[in-house]
Amino acid sequence: MSTELSIHNDFDLSTFNTMGVSSKASHFIEISSVSELQKAVRFAQGKKLDILILGGGSNILFKNDFDGLVIYNALKGRDFLSDTELKIAAGENWHELVLFCVEHGLGGIENLSLIPGSVGAAPIQNIGAYGVELENVFLSLEAFIIDSGELKTFTKDECKFGYRESIFKKELKGKAVITSVTLRLSKDHNVNTSYKALSEKLAEKGISEPDIKDISDCVIEIRQSKLPDPKQIGNTGSFFKNPVISVQHFNQLKSEYPDLPSYPVTERQVKVPAGWLIDKAGWKGRKRGDAGVHTKQALVLVNHGNASGEEIWNLATEICLSIKEKFNISLVPEVNIIG
Repeated sequence: MSTELSIHNDFDLSTFNTMGVSSKASHFIEISSVSELQKAVRFAQGKKLDILILGGGSNILFKNDFDGLVIYNALKGRDFLSDTELKIAAGENWHELVLFCVEHGLGGIENLSLIPGSVGAAPIQNIGAYGVELENVFLSLEAFIIDSGELKTFTKDECKFGYRESIFKKELKGKAVITSVTLRLSKDHNVNTSYKALSEKLAEKGISEPDIKDISDCVIEIRQSKLPDPKQIGNTGSFFKNPVISVQHFNQLKSEYPDLPSYPVTERQVKVPAGWLIDKAGWKGRKRGDAGVHTKQALVLVNHGNASGEEIWNLATEICLSIKEKFNISLVPEVNIIG
């Protein structure tokens, strides 16, 4: 332990990642202020250590130990900038923020209920679910630039959002630490029920004019029925992105697999569900040691107990090769792979 900063050496990260894989960080610190973040970064730079920022640990797979400084982002706080604009510290829990907004009559993120992880991780992925993406309500964020030590504001355009993408997964990967996110929400609720599973759940409950709480409650129910709880079994939610393919490629596959679902992206492209492909290739419920594919949702890889990150990754690689061979589609992990 360092005296000025609480730096832990040889730190066990198994409870800091929802996959529950055993991994150690050579150095670890929890920060709860921007000044602590600045000091931690200076410490790492002085020791020439690689830096990894960790939030909820729900979108990360440690293949090996991490030789560097893991900075656990525990920045907290929520501030109203206006009736509908809310600035949230990056260490806040995402789902708790959604519940807070629903409770205060603020619409826009109710479809994103029960997505695991922290607020700071949300823009990195441009998280999305049930017809809504973060960018729909995103206003700006503040990030600490590691090299220069400055705090910089990023607008929506500057974040370069795409499907589960942003500048923080590309050009600024490992170069910036998100410290807060500002969202523009709405008091006039224009609820989004475009997603089939959601509209079916509402109909099943006899709700014809849903409010934001109805949407949130239904999304929570759907997610709980389909996705395993990381507290019960290690997982990172959706492991792969849903691939986008050409309409021509889709039509070829559709003639062979008439039940292949799709979602339009552009006139020339459609998105197909990775979970469907993995299921169709016979992977659902299969195991390689303690690494496995979930029995209900093939898009989710699980740790049945003591799987290593490398074993999970080997299973993921095997699945990718199988999907490429069967459908000529390349799957890309949605999860951040470390090591």
